[in-house]
Amino acid sequence: MDDRFDRRQLLLHLGDILEAMSWVAKLNRPEAPVVQLAEDEEALQEFEFLRGISSAMTAAAFTERAASAFFLWPKELLEEHLNRKALASTVEHDLFEGNPEGWKVYVTHIRKEVKWFGEDLPEMKADASLEPAHDASEEASPVEASVETAPPAEWGASDEKRGWPWPQPGSTS
Repeated sequence: MDDRFDRRQLLLHLGDILEAMSWVAKLNRPEAPVVQLAEDEEALQEFEFLRGISSAMTAAAFTERAASAFFLWPKELLEEHLNRKALASTVEHDLFEGNPEGWKVYVTHIRKEVKWFGEDLPEMKADASLEPAHDASEEASPVEASVETAPPAEWGASDEKRGWPWPQPGSTS
């Protein structure tokens, strides 16, 4: 399957996320709701995905949770086989936990360019608080959990990369 265009779109989206995080941080209003900042600040109005963020999520919580939701994307997007479920589940878990309506808005936005994004995930439960009741730093993210449970045979496998973005041995590209 040729998914290079989907990977490109997701990398562009990651850039938008980083830019939005940067603008939110520069505003230096950590207790302000991100949704309110997105309405008030012209620099944030271009980021449609912010419309799905919970109205109770502060700027500080947004930057922290977005960093957690997307930090593995560059590595995942460069893997030979794209783990679609892991890409979406980390965002759902870290940025939209307890906000199923916001998740739907976000997925609809991403699916304009990446048709499969968010497919095959379990239905999210509503009404969870923005701040987890447990210490999420000790909990493995969905991507970390999939790495931790990888069969031992994979750990000894060759690191040689094949296929996109690495050319096949002997190719001239």
